[in-house]
Amino acid sequence: MAVRIAVTGAAGRMGRMLVESIKNADGVELSAALEHPQSSLLGADAGELAGLGKNGVAIAGDIAAVIDQFDVLIDFTAPSATLANAKACAQAGKQIVIGTTGFTPEEEAQLLAYQEQTALCKAANYSTGVNVTLKLLKQAAEILGDDYDIEIYEAHHRHKVDAPSGTALAMGEAVAEGVDRNLRDVAVYGREGQTGARDRETIGFATVRGGDVVGDHTVMFMADGERVEITHKASSRMAFARGAVRAAGWLAGKDHGLYSMQDVLGL
Repeated sequence: MAVRIAVTGAAGRMGRMLVESIKNADGVELSAALEHPQSSLLGADAGELAGLGKNGVAIAGDIAAVIDQFDVLIDFTAPSATLANAKACAQAGKQIVIGTTGFTPEEEAQLLAYQEQTALCKAANYSTGVNVTLKLLKQAAEILGDDYDIEIYEAHHRHKVDAPSGTALAMGEAVAEGVDRNLRDVAVYGREGQTGARDRETIGFATVRGGDVVGDHTVMFMADGERVEITHKASSRMAFARGAVRAAGWLAGKDHGLYSMQDVLGL
């Protein structure tokens, strides 16, 4: 029996790719689609909006109206909307795949509390390649150790609203773990003016926004005489969509708890 999936933000760029990815995946089906209550597209056919032809799933504006129509929700929206959707899923015993980034520490704590009621899969990036990269970064940091300065560069399209990206922060966490540091204590998110010599333990972030860049990330390990760079570049959001749909199929039926894409991939 196919896993029934609901997609939030179904009329947006990522939402449309999720709808397409569900159609192309085995063992899953799109059973509900959501947009914000003021959207002019409420009632429109989700398949038609995605350029796939009509699939009979109308865009709804209230999760309560479709809560019985799906098994797993995929949410790549905004923190406030994701929190509301996670609450509804937890109360109804529905699993949720979360790709939203930009949560405050308080919002993050509120979100993660729902793992006591249902299964959550939360990842900064659902690309298979990115998750393999995270594993490689931790291993590289462990091997290279404190003799190398670590800097992280990321670039995204002009419409991205949070910085650094969730993926860049996940990369920072991976390398910080590899060298036994707490990222909150050593992260540097901007440099300007007379900053003085670089503190060896810091992990720096550089952010670029512009154009239609889907997502470029590079972590540099720099020492005297050499530099190691590990890079991931996304050319299409479809990489994220495929991974999220894979995660939804994997998460279906899980009782409760917090999972990541690393769990989905067995990494």
